[in-house]
Amino acid sequence: MSEQSKVMHRGQIVASLILGAFVALLAQTLLNVALPHMMLDLNVSTNTIQWLANGYLLTNGILIPLSAFLVERFSTRKLFLSAVGLFAIGTIVCAVAPHFNILLTGRIIQAIGAGILMPLMMVVFLTIFPVEERGKAMGMMGLAMIFAPAIGPTLSGWVIEHYTWRVLFYIVLPLSIISFIFGFFSMKNVTETGKPKLDLFGVILSTLGFGGLLYGFSDAGNDGWGSKAVIATLVIGGIALIGFVWREIVVDKPILDMRVFQFSMFSLTSFINAIITMALYSGMILLPIYLQTLRGFTPLESGLLLLPGAILMGIMSPITGIIFDKVGARWLAVVGLLITVLTTFEFSRLTLETTYFHIILMYTARMFGMSMLMMPIQTAGINQLPRRLNSHGSAMSQTIRNVAGALGTALLVTVMTQQARARGADLVRAAKIDPSDAANAAQMQDITSLATVHGINYSFEVATWMTVAALILAFFIRRVAPADEARIESANRSSRDRNQPAFSK
Repeated sequence: MSEQSKVMHRGQIVASLILGAFVALLAQTLLNVALPHMMLDLNVSTNTIQWLANGYLLTNGILIPLSAFLVERFSTRKLFLSAVGLFAIGTIVCAVAPHFNILLTGRIIQAIGAGILMPLMMVVFLTIFPVEERGKAMGMMGLAMIFAPAIGPTLSGWVIEHYTWRVLFYIVLPLSIISFIFGFFSMKNVTETGKPKLDLFGVILSTLGFGGLLYGFSDAGNDGWGSKAVIATLVIGGIALIGFVWREIVVDKPILDMRVFQFSMFSLTSFINAIITMALYSGMILLPIYLQTLRGFTPLESGLLLLPGAILMGIMSPITGIIFDKVGARWLAVVGLLITVLTTFEFSRLTLETTYFHIILMYTARMFGMSMLMMPIQTAGINQLPRRLNSHGSAMSQTIRNVAGALGTALLVTVMTQQARARGADLVRAAKIDPSDAANAAQMQDITSLATVHGINYSFEVATWMTVAALILAFFIRRVAPADEARIESANRSSRDRNQPAFSK
């Protein structure tokens, strides 16, 4: 095959994956603004409707650790078409669902497809691009991973203001069908397959561990850390996760290979990305609360405010990738985190009079800083892994990001709520008023608004210190070459021999 033909085939594969990932990630955030309207239309409670988001997150969290096994077991083309096909079927089920249970079933089917697709995309990119071109490749991946979730709220806000929530799925459906058809003709097999044995006990522990933690962290944001359900799921998830880690260390064929943490740069960048993900959620979660609850902006106006930052982040992703290939991740991360620290701190100084333009400016600058972080830092770590661990490194990175996102949401919402409650009580005592007296209703409304702003500002202060910690760690990022597989295997073999009894040698 000629070099030109190889490049053309690679371009088709990349286009297929980016389109599929864009659709999957768009669907993940598209419902967030629509949930209150869906709750009324379907006649269900707030806790029930949240399962459309939590169920999607949980299914992703359960499927992603399994993705390394699936990539090794099935061909690239078969896995891609199965993932996109399942996603399209789930979208159809959601669009025509007569009641909530069918709608939730459709969302779970969607999430199964997305949970396979995202790690597959990273493994394929790592396979078809040499190390010196991976920054550019990951930058293109960032178009889908950053741009799609960012425009979701804006699109959703516009649809909900003018049409029924079912239109959201009718928008996603043709995109998913186009992705399937394009992939049918363009996707090629690029990964090696075998017949690895599935560790069923490991799957059970993984499901309970990651599922329990993701559900517990997500529910803590709604019901608080004192909820019996939150405590129970976190305890079960924590115990199961410890058992899962132990199982994956001792079993011959792990579904998620913990040996990826033997590589110092992968471990460091995974930790930094977890912190950045938690800080990123401060803007995604807290700003809409501020804009809609306190300032009275419509969902569409809130979405439009976030849109310039999303567009800039999408434009910057490929550019950042090219810079990464030339200079590495360290200085991109340092500059990006400096911008993120300053803009996150600026959001900790919000008032009820902060102008719409100032918020747009700060959020857009924050997204500019974020565009230099996620993919370059993750690529710097995965570049150290030997090729055989690419699928496990990809699955581990995705899993850590999901858990960090859920934990960040729960932590920041809890901090906001507790600080708002405490400040509200202080303001009531200072004003010497009776909150139950109807005559004080207007004053109580003002106190509630001031207390909520304080809670949001305090959460942004916590997020600022998170980004400061990530900034310090970023100075330790360095360029590394993929590890020598022969040397690693020799060291592992020697380690196993030392741990065996003498008569077995």
